Amino acid sequence: MLHREVAQGIHRVEDAWVNWYLIEDGEALTVVDAGVPASWSSLQNALGALGRKTSDIGALVLTHAHLDHVGFAERLRAEHGVPIWVHEDDVPLTKRPLTYTTERSPLPYLRNAAPRSIMVAMVRAGILWTKRIAEVNRFGDDGALDVPGSPRIVYTPGHTLGHTSFHLPDRDVVIAGDALVTREPYTGGTGPQLVARAATADSERALASLDRLSETGASTLLPGHGPPWNQGAAEAARRATEAGLS
Repeated sequence: MLHREVAQGIHRVEDAWVNWYLIEDGEALTVVDAGVPASWSSLQNALGALGRKTSDIGALVLTHAHLDHVGFAERLRAEHGVPIWVHEDDVPLTKRPLTYTTERSPLPYLRNAAPRSIMVAMVRAGILWTKRIAEVNRFGDDGALDVPGSPRIVYTPGHTLGHTSFHLPDRDVVIAGDALVTREPYTGGTGPQLVARAATADSERALASLDRLSETGASTLLPGHGPPWNQGAAEAARRATEAGLS
């Protein structure tokens, strides 16, 4: 489902409870995250609705390389030559997105109906058939990426070791990925919070990374799961810190 203009020149697409984003910069586009494999159809539909073409995409940037965020990445790279960018510490995950380190088993969370329905939706959207990415471009802990929109790197490790958020100061927005979400897939909880330890590599680092989101001062925060947050990144980080770990 396409949600137009969730921030200036930024569009949100949601598939199977997962968000990914399109950044417009003149005639060019940057895709942030790649949803689930079924998101390929959503990409084509979104491009059509925006009067765009696949050839307008200059880059695909990953906040992290979990399987629910790299869905169509390899297809976009292999079929259209679009470069894929990811933090150097998440490169190993791009080669094996089905296996990653977490602090807890997901099984206890699946006793609740909400996460079960979310997981079923992801499986139906092809998540278990997510393809590895054959070739990526690496970036480090700071600076701005040389891609359409020039998003600034906000290194927010914890959910994964190389998790990165992206700040667009001229649009007063930060794309937070899974550094902070407003709908938690494992508990079904709503409002700003960290992702459950069932999908988090290092919760202490994830908590510490909330300070980096706060420091952006952005008015709008766009999460990897759940609706946009328009009450400021600092307030979202404060509430997520207060909510603690799940």
